[in-house]
Amino acid sequence: MPVTPSTAVPTRSVPTRPAVVAVARRRALHGWAYAAPTALLVVGLFVLPVLLVGQMSLSDWPLLAGNQGLNAPENYVDAVTHRFFWDSIVFTLKYTLIATVLLIGLGLGLALLVQESSRWSAVLRTSILVPSALGLASASLLFYALYSPQVGPLSPLLQRLGLADGPVSFLGTPESALWSTVFLVVWRFAGFYMLLLMVGLQGIPHEVIEAARMDGANRWQSFVHVTLPLLRPSLALCTVLCVTGSLLAFDQFYILTKGGPDNSTLTVVQLIYNVAFQGQNDLGIAAALSIVVLVVLVVVNVAQMRAMRAGQED
Repeated sequence: MPVTPSTAVPTRSVPTRPAVVAVARRRALHGWAYAAPTALLVVGLFVLPVLLVGQMSLSDWPLLAGNQGLNAPENYVDAVTHRFFWDSIVFTLKYTLIATVLLIGLGLGLALLVQESSRWSAVLRTSILVPSALGLASASLLFYALYSPQVGPLSPLLQRLGLADGPVSFLGTPESALWSTVFLVVWRFAGFYMLLLMVGLQGIPHEVIEAARMDGANRWQSFVHVTLPLLRPSLALCTVLCVTGSLLAFDQFYILTKGGPDNSTLTVVQLIYNVAFQGQNDLGIAAALSIVVLVVLVVVNVAQMRAMRAGQED
C-alpha cells in the first residue's frame, strides 16, 4: 500500500518570554558597550570638570593655597561687582555681533560665488580655505607681526601709498584694535563658514530653483523665497558656531592686544584668565565667572535652537 507524504505544516517554535528578555538584555548590553567609551570621555572631560568648577565657585580657592572652605555666594558677588565685568560683557557682545554678521554674510557670499563649477572655482575654493588650515594662535602671531609699526610691512606700505603720514598703530586705539582683530578672524574663518554654507547650497534640489524660475521668479526672488528658507538649517548651524566661538574669544585678543589699550578689548574669557592667573590669583572668582558664562551660553544656544525650530514650523 503506497505511503502518502504527510501534508502537515511544520510549526515554528515561539520563543518564550524569558528568551525574548534575554535577547533584549544582550542587545542593550551591546549598545552600552559601544556607547561606554564616548560616555567615559564626556564624563571625564566635561561632567567632572564642570562639577569641580562648580565646587570652586562656591569655595575660597586661592591659586596657590588651594581649597579654604565654602564661602558661597561671595565669589559670585565679587564676580558681578568686578570693575571690568560689565565692560567685558559689553565688548564681548559687540564683538560677537560684528563677527557673526561679517562671517555669515561673507561666508554666504563666497559660497554663492564658488558653488557653480567653472575654470576658476576650484582655485577660489582652495585659496579661500587655506587660512582655515592655520591655527588661530599661529594666525594671531602672524597678524601681530603684520600689524607691527616697527617690523610689519603694512605701515610702510600705507606710508608709501600716501595713505598715512607716519607709522600706523593698528592696535593703538580701541576701535582700531577691535577692527584689526575682526579682520584677522574674518580672514581665518570665512573659508570655514563658506564650506558649511556651500554644502547646504549643494543640498538644495536644482529642480526647486528651476520651478521657481518657470513661475516667473527672478534670481533675487528665487534666492529670498526659495534658497534662504531651504538653507535655514545650515545658517542656524553657522550662527550657533559663530556666536559660541565669539563669546568664548580669547586667543586672538590675548595675542594681539592683551586686552588693551586700557582694557578696552577685554573679553569675558580674558577676564577669567586674568582673575585666575594674573593679579588676583583667585580661582574661586574665576570659577564663578566661568559658571556665569556657561549658563549664558546654554541660554543663548537654546534660544537659537528654538528660533530655528519655530522658523521651520512656520
